[in-house]
Amino acid sequence: MRRNRNVKIVATLGPASSDHEMIRALFEAGADVFRLNMSHGTHDELRARHALVRRIEKEAGRPIAILADLQGPKLRVGTFGAGAAELDEGEAFRLDLDTAPGDMHRVNLPHPEIFAALEPGVELLVNDGKIRLTVQQCGPDFADCVVTVGGMISDRKGVNVPDVVLPMAALSEKDRRDLEFACELGVDWLALSFVQRPEDVTEARALARGRAAIMAKIEKPAAVKCFDEILAVSDGVMVARGDLGVELPVHAVPPIQKRLVRRARAAAKPVIVATQMLESMIESPMPTRAEVSDVATAIYEGADAVMLSAESAAGAYPVEAVRTMDNVAISVEGDPTWREVINASRRIDHIGIADGIVAAAREIAETTEVKAICCFTESGSTPMKVARERPQVPIIALSPNPATLRRLCLTWGIHCVATGPIDRFKSAVVSAARAARDLNLATEVDQIVVTAGVPFNVPGTTNILRVAPCDERLIYRAEAE
Repeated sequence: MRRNRNVKIVATLGPASSDHEMIRALFEAGADVFRLNMSHGTHDELRARHALVRRIEKEAGRPIAILADLQGPKLRVGTFGAGAAELDEGEAFRLDLDTAPGDMHRVNLPHPEIFAALEPGVELLVNDGKIRLTVQQCGPDFADCVVTVGGMISDRKGVNVPDVVLPMAALSEKDRRDLEFACELGVDWLALSFVQRPEDVTEARALARGRAAIMAKIEKPAAVKCFDEILAVSDGVMVARGDLGVELPVHAVPPIQKRLVRRARAAAKPVIVATQMLESMIESPMPTRAEVSDVATAIYEGADAVMLSAESAAGAYPVEAVRTMDNVAISVEGDPTWREVINASRRIDHIGIADGIVAAAREIAETTEVKAICCFTESGSTPMKVARERPQVPIIALSPNPATLRRLCLTWGIHCVATGPIDRFKSAVVSAARAARDLNLATEVDQIVVTAGVPFNVPGTTNILRVAPCDERLIYRAEAE
């Protein structure tokens, strides 16, 4: 089984997709990566879903990636004596550390780190921005605000502070426990919430100790401002448009999305576009036209993956949602305009031998009848660099390392194939030819491009490019000559 598209699909597992039959159906409909949302479900439930994905991976005979999404710190108000209160525009309202039940005049905010960062003029958003407060005066244990957008506020509603960098880590104690659990379980990617600075990513990387790749979720204005620094220390990024759309004006999110996707591609690091992509399919078997256009836009921009959240985790039509994304992707990538946009957005920023080799591989593929670019890889860096070029032919990543292949399932255009240990270039070429034929990407009369590094099994040594036939007899004949 292989996909007839380049962009990858991430499907979140949850109550609606927690048994073997449903997860298998999601995979067959087009899911390449399964997301475990650490905000929901017990460790036992998450362990069971992880085991089911690995069982389906074995049944299908191809790698499947698993991404664990850490919850991050949750900032919430306390409780109200009546369960809720009505706040009127222009009225005063206080947030403080007093644990007494709140009313229309005040409520507890049990986060001293927020008060430490506040200053007059800072805006606080409550309940996804439905209520807005502007700080007038503040101290280490209180903030006197004026209500700029009123409404009903109730127990434990979330609070966003978009104007300041909060003096708190991206990892809560729960996140640390979840991170260790996910790494011991054997997930391939860790998505890190509440990232504000590159140090948040390096802390998570130190805790992961190489057991999973680190993906930074870009969901706060502070992360947008220092995106290049965060990208440099991350293995991939997620454009998490939900919180971005709360903490920034909604009209600012589309250009930010486009900019971040291009910069991640230039760095040869996978980027996921996420949140509310097919939201209406939680309850409807058909998406809206606007949602289809939203998914298509991310694909035109060159995103590595598009993601389903509640649509596949808790919705009534999880398989239909995956199938819709698959169909949109195939349609978009069949449009000549898509190729024009993808080529026009390619950034030439080659700095090493491997960069030059993958650029040459793409040029050869575009000017000859080559059917695929085959990369032997230990760490996965070379096929990701080939993917950055967005070639017109399929990319085949071959590796003896299952962890590398699973992580590559998230990257644009890559077909992952497990191989045995390779110690000679001729053996590498033969394995590449067999893989191209087995995937029905080439026949014996076709040619492929093969990249590899000598010595083998050493990360970062890509230094060979060869155009080779898919007929093994011709490979052996050339070797003899």
